[in-house]
Amino acid sequence: MDHFEPSLFGFLRELESNNTRDWFQANKERYRADVQEPMLGFIASFAEPLREISPHFVASPKPVGGSMFRIYRDVRFSRDKSPYKTHAAAQFRHRRGRDVHAPGFYLHLEPGNVFMGAGLWHPSGSTLKSVRDAIVEHPEGWRRATRGLELSGDSLKRAPRGFDADHPLIDDLKRKDFVVMTPSSQRAACSSGFMDELVGACRRASPMMRFLTESVGLEF
Repeated sequence: MDHFEPSLFGFLRELESNNTRDWFQANKERYRADVQEPMLGFIASFAEPLREISPHFVASPKPVGGSMFRIYRDVRFSRDKSPYKTHAAAQFRHRRGRDVHAPGFYLHLEPGNVFMGAGLWHPSGSTLKSVRDAIVEHPEGWRRATRGLELSGDSLKRAPRGFDADHPLIDDLKRKDFVVMTPSSQRAACSSGFMDELVGACRRASPMMRFLTESVGLEF
């Protein structure tokens, strides 16, 4: 399977307007048929291309504990008590990564908002320090790894403790996330060849991913 059907986005659009447990329970079979199964099939198809990029990152089509994120929101600390996410997403993380904060590639499907991502999102303080130390130690390697990429995510307002505020790469050293995102479209996601688009985005990000992965002591 190399693309999705419009019914996936149709379901998510309806869910946005009917984000209640009663509605979802009444439409759970539609969710499985239109969203979950297509996403799991796509993840399974992505496994081999991902292995060619790096054998250490995993595309797991398991419905629970695999690459696909759960549809259920964690509302414990949120003012928004809507019980369900209105997007479908998957993270293809390092095989030694335990959670969403590990190095990984990412796919996001939402009506009007489709994109691919790669990098480290909200890593721990020790992981951040390892990446920052690697940038200071190998500045040219970092420049090569990120050439042509536009990084995004949160940043500190001041230089992190222990790092020179006048360092030529201070903007990157201030980063709290090391993430690159590639925008796509709902139309592209529903067209044959979308798999190739995802693979291409992951390949372009792979030099940065190699740098990040190796800087935290993992194999790429």
